[in-house]
Order: sequence, then structure tokens, then C-alpha cells
Amino acid sequence: MVMLAAVWQVLVQLAPWLLLGTVIAAVLHVLLPRDLIRRQFRGYAGVAKAVLLGVPMPLCSCGVIPAGLGLKKDGASDGAAVGFLVSTPQTGVDSILVSASFLGWPFALFKVASAALTGLVAGFWVEASSRGAAAEPAAVAEAPGGPRALPLEMWSHGIDILRSIWRWLVFGVVVSAAIEVLVPDQALAALGRFGSLGAGVAALAVSLPLYVCATASVPIAAALVGAGMPAGAALVFLMAGPASNVATIGAVYRALGKKALAIYLATIVAGSLGLGVLFDGVIGSAAARAAVAHEHGAAWWGVASAAALLALTAWFAVEDLRRLVKRYLPEVTMPDSREITIEGMMCENCVRHVETALRETEGVTAVEVTLEPARAVVSGAVEEWRLREAIAGAGYTPV
Repeated sequence: MVMLAAVWQVLVQLAPWLLLGTVIAAVLHVLLPRDLIRRQFRGYAGVAKAVLLGVPMPLCSCGVIPAGLGLKKDGASDGAAVGFLVSTPQTGVDSILVSASFLGWPFALFKVASAALTGLVAGFWVEASSRGAAAEPAAVAEAPGGPRALPLEMWSHGIDILRSIWRWLVFGVVVSAAIEVLVPDQALAALGRFGSLGAGVAALAVSLPLYVCATASVPIAAALVGAGMPAGAALVFLMAGPASNVATIGAVYRALGKKALAIYLATIVAGSLGLGVLFDGVIGSAAARAAVAHEHGAAWWGVASAAALLALTAWFAVEDLRRLVKRYLPEVTMPDSREITIEGMMCENCVRHVETALRETEGVTAVEVTLEPARAVVSGAVEEWRLREAIAGAGYTPV
């Protein structure tokens, strides 16, 4: 019962800001010009534009891969692509609000500035070391739509954001509650003996190769800070984790080469450690720890938001269960179907992006997208070039 109460308390604190951030992200998605993310990102000004646009976007470290590499494919410079890949997964409107709720506004704003700074440094560095200009970006047609389509598009985009991180949300909430219940007070204070840099190195070693969601892992970082870990080390965890993992490292290497990968990793490692030490030296862990210790009352809107988030999570879980059952049932051949091999998909979130793009293609009647093997089986009266165009538009490569 104590564990369940702790889980509920974390949910009540997390849910309102997560849902508000999701709404803001959906509004930005429908109000910004179509395909703005893939145009005009060239040179040093292009790096700044990529970072400025990427910081508020709620893309996880896996979802940012096709978006960032899509910049490169559409003619953006290597520097703009790397700046986007470094800055975007570290934060987002949802992550900013959740960080402020759990660790205070000083920590949240410092985290935003850190994401922008590391993105600019990495992007400018790659830009300065690159030779040759990127090709002119191809023109992109405006997608059809109108006022009536906006609410539906906002809903679809917001649900897609939550669907992409719901497993990490569950993990983050449970781990946060477990730390609060099971870890004795000041159990992690021993890390302070090694100073901010030593604690940051420990956090870096754990977070650098792993998939860490910028929003869902905030409760974990808050619980660790509350248990005595320096806030600077939590900042390292929340910067290096989302900005890198094995999948992202491999994608950067394949698309941009060894030099860009070395700059990418060097900026994340040195930037997160240096900024973590700077936070503890200038602002101090006391401010973040005070925010963690502050009691948050269970207001009606917090309870309602937590209930709504639980309902959405249950929906996503049922969807995944149905997908899992379908995967292991005997395969049924669809009439008039065609199969397209796809490159670039790295997780189930990527599968959902491709599946959504294909289902929205006129004439498609049924779609099945799988990760292993990486393919789409589509049926319906539709030309194959339209299917390939839809896959490419989602940020992946039809073979």
C-alpha cells in the first residue's frame, strides 16, 4: 500500500504538467508552417535555427533520429543536423514543465539553456570542420488540411507523443516511487564525497549508452536528488541520457561519419559534466532539493490529470498487447497486398510512425508494419510510388 500511495503521488505531481506540455506541443505542431523543420537549415545561421526549433520539441532520443537525419537528407548542413540531434532530445515543452514541477524553475531553466548551448557548440563545431556545401533542399508540397482538420491533427500528434513514451513513463514513475520508499534518507549522499565532477562521471557512465526519456526520467532524477545525490549529477543524467544512446550513436556514425560522431560525443560528455559542476557551483543542490521536498497537494486537477494519464496508458498497453498477439498469430495474407522493405526503423515508435503515414494514404485499406523484418505489407488500390512517398515523408527509407 505504501508503494501504491507513492506511485499515485508521483502521478498526481507529474500528470498535469505532462498533459499541458503535450497540448502546447500539439498546438506548435499545427501552427508552425508545414515542413519548417526540414527547410532553411544551412550554415551557422541554420545551426541556430535547428537548435532554436529543436529545444521546445518533445522528441525522445529515438524519435529524434529520423527527424534529425531527415534534415540532412533534405539538404541541411551536417552542423544543423548535429545541433538538432544534440539539443532536441534533452528537453521539450513537456520536459520543461515536468522538470520545474519536480526540481524547481532554476533547474528547469538551466537545463533548457544547457540543451541550447550544447546543441550550438556541437553544431558550430561540425559546421566549422565540414567541407563543401549541402545540396539545396528539395521543395516540399503543403499537406492538405483546413480549420476542421486542426483539432484532429492536434489530438493525433499529442496522442503520438504520449504513446511514444508511455513505457518510460511507467518505468520512471515506479522507479521514482521505489526510490522514495526503499532508499534511506541520504543514502546517495556518499556521492557528494567525490564532488560534483565525480558524481557526474558516475551518472554519465550509466546514462550515456542507455535510452533515457527526457520527460519520464525526471521523477527518477528528482527522487535521486531527494535521496542525497548532487543536483549537478542529476543534470548530467538528464542531459547525456536523452541526447545519446547506442541507436543514436550508430545512426550519427552511419549518416554523418566519424568526425561528426566524435564531436557529437565530446560535446555531450564535456558539456554535461561541465554544466553539472557549474550548476552546483552557481545555483547549488539546495534549490533543487528544496523543490523535491516541497509538498504538492492533491488538487482536483492533479487527480483528474492522473486519472486521464492512467486511462491513456491502459489504452496504449492494450494496443501493444494486441500488436504482440497479432505478431505471434499465423500470418494472414491480405488481398492485393504488396511488401516494401524499410530502412531506418529502430523501435516500435518508428513502426507506429510508418503505419500512421501509410494508413493516411488515400486508397490504403490495410497496413501491417513490422520491425523484424523491417517491412510494410499494404493492401488497397494505391500506386506503389505513393506508398514509398508516404514512408519517405515519415523520415524512413523505402528499399
